[in-house]
Amino acid sequence: MANVKATIPKGTRDFGPTVMVRRNYIFDTIKKVFGKYGYQEIQTPTMENLETLTGKYGDEGDQLIFKVLNSGDYMLKAQGLKLSAEENTSKKLLPLISEKALRYDLTVPFARYVVMHQNEITSPFKRFQIQPVWRADRPQKGRYREFYQCDADVVGSDSLLNEAEFICIYDEALSNLGLKDFTIKVNNRKILSGIAGLIGKPDKIVDMTVAIDKLDKIGLDGVEKELLEKGFENKDLAILKPIILLSGNNEEKLNSLNSILETSVIGQKGIEEIKKTFSYLANFTLQKAKIELDLTLARGLNYYTGCIFEVKTNEAAMGSIGGGGRYDDLTGMFGKEGLTGVGISFGADRIYDVLEELNLFPSTVMEGTKILICVFGEAEENYALPLLNRLRSANIKAELFPFGAKMKKQMQYANEKDIPFVAVIGGDEMQSGLLSLKNMASGEQVKITVDGLIKKMLA
Repeated sequence: MANVKATIPKGTRDFGPTVMVRRNYIFDTIKKVFGKYGYQEIQTPTMENLETLTGKYGDEGDQLIFKVLNSGDYMLKAQGLKLSAEENTSKKLLPLISEKALRYDLTVPFARYVVMHQNEITSPFKRFQIQPVWRADRPQKGRYREFYQCDADVVGSDSLLNEAEFICIYDEALSNLGLKDFTIKVNNRKILSGIAGLIGKPDKIVDMTVAIDKLDKIGLDGVEKELLEKGFENKDLAILKPIILLSGNNEEKLNSLNSILETSVIGQKGIEEIKKTFSYLANFTLQKAKIELDLTLARGLNYYTGCIFEVKTNEAAMGSIGGGGRYDDLTGMFGKEGLTGVGISFGADRIYDVLEELNLFPSTVMEGTKILICVFGEAEENYALPLLNRLRSANIKAELFPFGAKMKKQMQYANEKDIPFVAVIGGDEMQSGLLSLKNMASGEQVKITVDGLIKKMLA
C-alpha cells in the first residue's frame, strides 16, 4: 500500500485533550444558561436532503453548502442526458449527482424537525442544539469550514419577551465565560424593509441587506459600489447613507427613525418591536453587555423577518461571536404555515479563540488526573488495585501506571500530564502499609496511610 501524507482538509482541525477540555468548558457554561431559561437539547443528522437547505440562505449562502455526491456511479445518469455544452452547467447536473448536503446551520434543520415532530412537541417549543456545521468558505482567522454552533430557538410564540430573554442569555453566558466588554447589536428587518420602501426599491430588500451587512468588512465605499452594481442609483444612496450612519444613543436613533419612516407601515412596526423588546429588557439586570441599535446590522439570511441580533467582543480583533433573529415564516417552507420563531447562535470556535487570546480559561478547567500510582512490579500492581478502586469510588481522579516501565518513565508521564501527586508503591510500602506520596510541584515526599492519602486528595 502506498504511503499517504497525513493531512486534513483546509478549514478543519483536530482537537487534542487540552483543547477538548476547554471546548467542553464553553459548551457546559452555555448549556447551563440555556437550561436556566427553559431550553431543552435536541440533535439532528449531519446530513440533510439538499432541497431542505437550498433556498434558505440566499444565493451566496447556497454556494457555500457542501454537497454530498450520491453513492454508486453518480455520473451514469447525468451522462445519459447528453446535454449540450451550453446546458451542461453545474446547476443542471447538481440535482442528478447530489441529493444530500452537510448542514449549513442548525436553524433550518430545526425548522424541519419542528414540522416533522409537530405532534410530539409542546408549544411554545424551546430547544437548544450544539453540533458542528459546514460551510465551503475561504478559511481565515476565526472562520472555518467545519465549526460548532450553539443554538437556542423558540417556536410557537410571537412574544417579544423571547427577544429580550435572548439578550439576557447572551449577557449571562458570555459574562460567565469571563468576557467583560462586548456589544449586543440589535436591529429589525421590518425597519430595513421600510428603508427599502422609502427609496422606492422594496423588491431589492435582499440586495440592500446583503450589501449593508458587509459595512464593517468592505467599508461604506464598498457598500455603495455593490449597491450601484445591483441596480441602485446615486439618489437612492443619498437617502440610504444618512440612515445607516445614524448616531446617538438607542433612544435618539429610534426618535430619528420614527420621523424618517413615519409614512412606512412596516417600518413603524419594526420600530415598535424594538421599543417593546427594550421595554421588556428594562426589567432585567444585565452583567456586562452593551446594547446597541445598529441600523447597518442586516444578518444577510433571507429567513429573518423581525428583530435580529449580533454579538461582538470589544476586547479582541474578532468577527461576530453570536447572532440570530426572528423568522416568522421559516417553517412555512416545510408546509407548516403561521408558526413564528426566534433564535440565536453562539460561535463556539470564535469564542474559544477569544478566551485563549485573553487568557480567560480558568486554571481549574484543566484539572485532570489528581494522583498517579507508580509501581515497581506485578506484586505491587496487584497491591495497588484495591487502592485505585477506593480512590475512584471517592470520586478522586486516579490512574495506575501498569508495571513494566522504569520509575523514571512513570515520573515523566506524571510531569507531562501535569498530575500533581504520585504515590509510589514498592516492597517497603507493601510491608509497612505506608505509601510514599510525592508532591510533583514542590518535590516534597512523605509517608502516608491509605486513609490519610484519600483524606488529603479530598481536601
